[in-house]
Amino acid sequence: MRSLLFSVAIILFFPIAQCLTPECDTRDRGSTLQILHVNSPCSPFRTESPLSWEHSVLQMQSKDYARLQYLSSLVAGRSIAPIASGRTITQNPTYIVRAKIGTPSQTLLMAVDTSNDAAFVPCAGCVGCSSSAEFDPSLSSSFKPLPCGGPQCSQVPNPSCGVTTCGYNTTYGNSAISSTLAQDNVTLATDSIVGYTFSCVRTSTGTSLPAQGLLGLGRGPLSLVTQSNSLYQSTFSYCLPSYKSNNFTGSLRLGPNSQPKRIKTSPLLRNPRRSSLYYVNLMAIRVGRRVVNIPPSAFTFDPTTGAGTVFDSGTVFTSLVKPAYTAVRDEFRRRMGNATISTLGGFDTCYTVPVTVPTITFMFSGMNVTLPQDNFLIRSTAGTTSCLAMAGAPDNVNSVLNVIASFQQQNHRILIDIPNSKLGVAREACS
Repeated sequence: MRSLLFSVAIILFFPIAQCLTPECDTRDRGSTLQILHVNSPCSPFRTESPLSWEHSVLQMQSKDYARLQYLSSLVAGRSIAPIASGRTITQNPTYIVRAKIGTPSQTLLMAVDTSNDAAFVPCAGCVGCSSSAEFDPSLSSSFKPLPCGGPQCSQVPNPSCGVTTCGYNTTYGNSAISSTLAQDNVTLATDSIVGYTFSCVRTSTGTSLPAQGLLGLGRGPLSLVTQSNSLYQSTFSYCLPSYKSNNFTGSLRLGPNSQPKRIKTSPLLRNPRRSSLYYVNLMAIRVGRRVVNIPPSAFTFDPTTGAGTVFDSGTVFTSLVKPAYTAVRDEFRRRMGNATISTLGGFDTCYTVPVTVPTITFMFSGMNVTLPQDNFLIRSTAGTTSCLAMAGAPDNVNSVLNVIASFQQQNHRILIDIPNSKLGVAREACS
C-alpha cells in the first residue's frame, strides 16, 4: 500500500503530534465532495512514519519528475513508463474523493486527476491491484460489460475483443493496465450518474495505479466531466487544502450551482490533439513589481507541439520551461540581495536564514494571480531553511510545457467552466 502514497509527508509542514483531532466524518452533500490529500490524517493511505524534511522534499521532487514524464507522454501522444536513476518512479495523483459504485453501492476512495479522462476501477480478482479495496461486479445488479463495436469501445486505445466484451490495454504512469470496459451507476455525494462508463481493471503491473482507482476529471470523451454533462453542465471547481491545515481536506464542487460568482477568469484554450488537458494563456510572470524579461516563445500555445501552460492537480510543484524558470529565479535571487544561496535536491534557490521575500504573480490572459508566500515558498518545520517551490522543466522530458501545480493552487478555488471556455481562480481558505 505504501507504494500508492504520494510524496508529501505531513512532517514537512507541521508536526503530527501538534495536530488537532481532524473532522474526518464530514459528509459529502449535494454536489459537493470532500477532497482529501492522500497523506491527510483522514486518509487510510497516509504515511505511517513521517520522513525528515529534506527526505520529504527529495521524494516529492522525484515523483514530480515522474508526473512530468506522464504529462509529457500525453503531450507527445504516446505512453511511457517513467524511469529515473535506474529505478522506477511512481506518479500517483495526490487527492482522493469518495465514490459509490453499483447497486447496492460499494464505496471506494478514488484518486482525482484533472489531466486524465478514464475512470480506472480495480475489480474483484484483479491481478496486481492493491488489496486495499476492490469493486465486485457480481454484487451489483446494474453492472454491465460493454460489447465490442459499441461507440465507447472505439474511444479507448487499442481495443480488443474477448468473447463479446470490449477489452483494452493501456498505461498509466509506470503501470500497464488490462481492463474490460463496463458501465454501472456511480454516486458522488448525493448525485447519481446512471450508466457511467469505466475501466474494470483485471490486471495491473507497476505502482502508479491508485489503490482504489482513479476518477478522470479531464475534458475528453470518457471523463467524468463529459459523461455527466447533462447533470453538471461540464462545470466543476476544486479547492485544495494547505499542507499546514489540521485536517488536510478541501472540496470538489460539481456543476454550475454554488460556484463563486465573483472570480477572475482566463480563457481555456482547446488543444484537439491533447483533449484532456486544461490549457490557459500564461502571458508573463511578475516578481515583486517587476515583470520578468521572459521570451514570449516560452509561453506560446502550440497545439502541434503541445507547448503552452496547463493547470494540473497531480503535480506538486510548478514547473516552468527553462528560459522562464531561469529568468524568474534570477530575479527572485536579485531581490533577495546578498543572502547566501543553498540547494536542496532539484530546488536551486534555498536560504538558511530568515528572509523577506518578494511576491510572485502569474499574469494570465484576463487575470493576474498573486501568490501568498505559502504558495511559492517551502519552509522547514524548524524554520531554518526556505526554498523557492518551483523548478525548471527537466531536460529529458518534453520541455515545452509549463505546469501550474497543486502547491501553487492550494487555498484557491479553481473553477473549470467548459461551456464558457474559462478557468477561474479565487482565493479561498479550503480547510
